[in-house]
This record gives sequence, C-alpha cells and structure tokens, in this order.
Amino acid sequence: MEDREVFVGGVNLVTREGGLVRRPAGPWSGTVQRLLAQLREAGFTGAPRPYGIGDDGAEELVEYLPGTVGHDFAAPEVRSDASLVAAGRLLRALHDASVGFVRERGDVWQFAPREPAEVICHGDAATYNTVFRDGIPVAFIDFDTAHPGPRLWDAAYTAYRFVPLYAPDEVEHTLPVPEAKRRLLLFADSYGLSQDERDRLPATAAERLRALVAWMREQAAAGHPAFGRHVAEGHDRRYLTDARWIEETFGRRRP
Repeated sequence: MEDREVFVGGVNLVTREGGLVRRPAGPWSGTVQRLLAQLREAGFTGAPRPYGIGDDGAEELVEYLPGTVGHDFAAPEVRSDASLVAAGRLLRALHDASVGFVRERGDVWQFAPREPAEVICHGDAATYNTVFRDGIPVAFIDFDTAHPGPRLWDAAYTAYRFVPLYAPDEVEHTLPVPEAKRRLLLFADSYGLSQDERDRLPATAAERLRALVAWMREQAAAGHPAFGRHVAEGHDRRYLTDARWIEETFGRRRP
C-alpha cells in the first residue's frame, strides 16, 4: 500500500508521501524555504525541514513531522496547562531562532511586514498548525503566513487560540473569565513577556483579530475561494465578536 495521505486544511490541500509533504507554492514560498533552513541552522527543531520548490514551481516541499495536529479545540491535550506552557516556550524559541534571519531585497511575504520587525512571526501559530506528541506541542507547521514583525503581534494570536480568548457566545470553547485570565498569565510567563508586553497583550490580540478580518475580506473580495467561504461562514464576524469581548474583559490599553 502506498504511504500517502491527503490533508484538507482551512485554505490548502496538502499531500504527504512518506516523510515528504507537498504543499501548494505561493510567491512567498522561496522566502519561507530560506526561513525554514535558517531556523534549522540555528538549532530550532520545532519546524519542518525545507526541501525546496518542485520542478514545475507549483509545489513547496517540506519535511513531514509525525504527531497529532490540534484541530480539536476542546481536546484535553490542547486545553491542558502543560500544552499552553509548551506552546508559549515553543513560540519563544521560534522567535529567538528567527532573529538571525537575513532579509533580502527580493523577499516576498504573504502578510505584510509589521514594525518593529523584531523577529519573523509565524503568523498563524494556532492549535491547528501545531504538532502534538504525548499531548505536548513540539512543532509548528504551515509557515505560509510568516512575516517580519513584533514578538507581541505573534504571541497575541497564539494566546488567543491556546488560552483561548473566545467570547461567551462561543459556548463550546469559551472559558470563565477568571480561568481565561489565569491561563493568559500562564502563557505570558511561559513565553517570558515583559510587564509592558503583558499590559499590552489583550489589546494587541484584539487589534490582531481586526487586522485578520480586514485581510480575509480583502482576499475574499479578490476572489480567493477559501477566504470567500470563510467570510460566507461568518469567520470574520466571529473574530470581531471576540475582539470586542477581549477589550471589554481585559481593558482597552492600545498596543
């Protein structure tokens, strides 16, 4: 039997053949391949090895990382304190390893760089882009949205997904406010955020969600089928509801 799997994600159709993953290539794929190579050279093992672009330019090739991906937001291994701590530490290690990335004039990023460009952000370091082993996050995958930006910009979105910071109408996944605050502090500790960054974290998460909505709607308007579907399904309204709830619950101090 051929050792092959097809994965259907939120945006892309991805194929695994043995230890190799074939992903649709975009204009940013060459830059992402350089980033993945630099992360490995820096000793960061929580991202796939890059194996280049296919001969026809249509596919990006990366290493397959065995484990379970956190698509089930309510799974015990996704919602545990140990998982949250590991995610914060993994993101910090990724950011620290990315500091040595040498940007080039021809770099292309799917998400626009954001100042101050302290690190290379993953851009979507959420449970569904995290590989778990023995219930603990060990790697991030899908670096299509990587881009230069502030540490806090990336950390805020990861906190939103891992704490999680979902408004009460998301009844299946929301948390009581005291528990959400406790886990947010635990994430801040695990990443090693400064006091100023902790103070700005909730407002940054809200701003990050609004920026995501603007980008999604722009992509949908340009005819991107996946984002058109997401908007039709109300993902943008979900994010805006969560952004308002975060500000009302944690305060509105601007980033």
